[in-house]
Amino acid sequence: MEWALQEIANWVHGTVSGDPHLRIRGIASIEEAKEGEITFLANPKYASKALQTRASAILVRAKIEAASSALVIVDDPYFAFTQLLSRFHPPRRYPEGIDPRAAIGQAVILGTGVSIGPFVTVEDGAKIGDRVQLGAGVFVGEGSDVGEESLIYPNVTIREGVKIGKRVIVHSGTVIGSDGFGFAPHRGKYHKIPQVGGVIIEDDVELGANVTVDRATLGNTIVGAGTKVDNLVQIGHNVVIGDDSILVAQVGISGSAKIGRHVTLAGQVGVAGHLTIGDNVVVGGKSGVTKDIPAGENVSGFPPLPHKTWLKAQASFPHLPELRERIKALEREVQTLRQQMAQRDERNG
Repeated sequence: MEWALQEIANWVHGTVSGDPHLRIRGIASIEEAKEGEITFLANPKYASKALQTRASAILVRAKIEAASSALVIVDDPYFAFTQLLSRFHPPRRYPEGIDPRAAIGQAVILGTGVSIGPFVTVEDGAKIGDRVQLGAGVFVGEGSDVGEESLIYPNVTIREGVKIGKRVIVHSGTVIGSDGFGFAPHRGKYHKIPQVGGVIIEDDVELGANVTVDRATLGNTIVGAGTKVDNLVQIGHNVVIGDDSILVAQVGISGSAKIGRHVTLAGQVGVAGHLTIGDNVVVGGKSGVTKDIPAGENVSGFPPLPHKTWLKAQASFPHLPELRERIKALEREVQTLRQQMAQRDERNG
């Protein structure tokens, strides 16, 4: 299927510079695009690639005079590119209906247009909203609620008493509502604390593959609306994550931590329990958060330092052996000078 460049520009609220009737049949990266395809340029430092690409059209923020390709000028080329990807590659939908191999419990409420794949289990009293898609092998526990237009990929486990909002995407292998890690030490042994709370995943959240979201001991573990969670992330019991935050792969958040809105936790960040991270905080990769972080901070390291300070410290680290030797040499010089001064004082005494 193909479209005129002007039609594509209309979709992304852009302005055409070049032939508006140019036919576009595909979308690709700027290095791989061919004639008949559109690409994008988001970072000005790669502007030279716009002069080398074979793409017929480029999404750009400003006109490039020397470019041979037609241009579509937009406010945000990267966002426009994501919009076009959905046009050229519409998301796959599972077939509507209930596979005969699925197991549906008693008093289950099914919305209209649902898709329930083979070997899905929906326990008693669960609610599946309109146009929800449950891939093969999904488990939905007793009394759980999956909001409309949510997409649950194969082999996801949603335990009992979990509430999933609207338009949520959950990737394969993820477990929502597993028991929180709570044990009471008594007379030399650890005794399990019953985890009787729930989990709330709010609207427009995406959970990657093999994410674990533990249920609360009491109350709820909450992942706020619009938050995006990468693969292999652990969210402990009673954690509350604010709206529109980003958790990158292998982040681990201990129980009862509070994460604000628009927070970014980069890969392998660890957050200790019962801490508060304020709104708009950025924590650099592999950092260990051991104390509260106020709103708006950008930190890295273990323990976390302001990011610029941490960069300076990292730049100094390789030079520590050399600095150590220089300090030793200076100490020897100082000692020699002291001895000389002492000898002079004795002579003058």
